[in-house]
Amino acid sequence: MNTYLTTEQLAERIQYNPRTIRNELLDSCLFEGRHYIRPFNRRKILFIWEQIEEDMMAQSEDSIALAYNTEEA
Repeated sequence: MNTYLTTEQLAERIQYNPRTIRNELLDSCLFEGRHYIRPFNRRKILFIWEQIEEDMMAQSEDSIALAYNTEEA
């Protein structure tokens, strides 16, 4: 089961400005088909929260592992 969010709802959850999501993250970090859909081939975008959260957590874990390995060297 997926949780679908509007741009404004996603902005609240990840503490970004809705304009930043639309202008900078869309199609550079957030990809159609994985992170968002356009229901009924319309302009409206619905973000898939579970996919976004999964990718954010994976990047966070990668950053922590990289920092840890750098400190050991």
